[in-house]
Amino acid sequence: MRVHLDCFPCFLRQSLIALRLGTRDKALQEVILKSVLEDIRSADTSKPPAFTTTFIHRRIRQMLGKDPFKEIKSEYNQAALKLYPSLKTVVEKSADHLRTAARLAIAGNVIDFGIFTSVDIEGTVRRALDGQMAVDDYGAFTNAVSAADDILYLTDNAGEIVFDRLLIEALISGGKKVKAVVKGSPVINDSTREDAEESGLTNVCEVIDNGSEAVGTMLEWVSQSFRHEFTHAQLIVSKGQGNFETLTGSEKKIFFLFQSKCDVVSKELGLSIGSMLLKKS
Repeated sequence: MRVHLDCFPCFLRQSLIALRLGTRDKALQEVILKSVLEDIRSADTSKPPAFTTTFIHRRIRQMLGKDPFKEIKSEYNQAALKLYPSLKTVVEKSADHLRTAARLAIAGNVIDFGIFTSVDIEGTVRRALDGQMAVDDYGAFTNAVSAADDILYLTDNAGEIVFDRLLIEALISGGKKVKAVVKGSPVINDSTREDAEESGLTNVCEVIDNGSEAVGTMLEWVSQSFRHEFTHAQLIVSKGQGNFETLTGSEKKIFFLFQSKCDVVSKELGLSIGSMLLKKS
């Protein structure tokens, strides 16, 4: 993936979302937005969009003096936790626990306040359970899971991490050892250790961080310890569009679970916006 011209207005829109969450001071919003325009202007179009987005949100956090997504992350962790018992029952009553949990994990990917200002979680859950997947490599996924003893699971967003918990629990119940990965420090509404604790994921499996504040997973920016984990992983489950942008083309055995949420990614895949994917690398 690389930056397209269509990414530029999206960079600006994402900046506005963050600023409006972070402060009501319109003068400060204007100052920071004008400063962010320099990052947008100098975007490296040979890199994935997540590369530029990382610099944009770093500047916004520094100039605000705080994480603008902190409160909304906790809000959606709590909202997802309220749904967890009923979703767990759906998984347990289904004929194929792993497939149902995977579909729910993909449904949770709609919780993305870097892109959206509101989401319909319950509507997306219904669509994920009943609708057709645009890309469905589930057969290859089950074969890969069967062949692996250890799985590295790259989480994406807060709130969504509760849905990841369902899939991780299904993998563990199948006898797999799962190690979940969060970000090393806040960026947009991506999951950190704090979100893993709030979601209850730390009670389910080992949770590590990648030592990075980058959007997606940029291996040149992660910690040495995480790079070792990634290199030696038997199987990687990758959640979210940012991870797809930055890891697609990798030689590792990766399955990408996400919803295509922008024109650029959708066009690259030849799919419509909102498509749900369980895609083999």
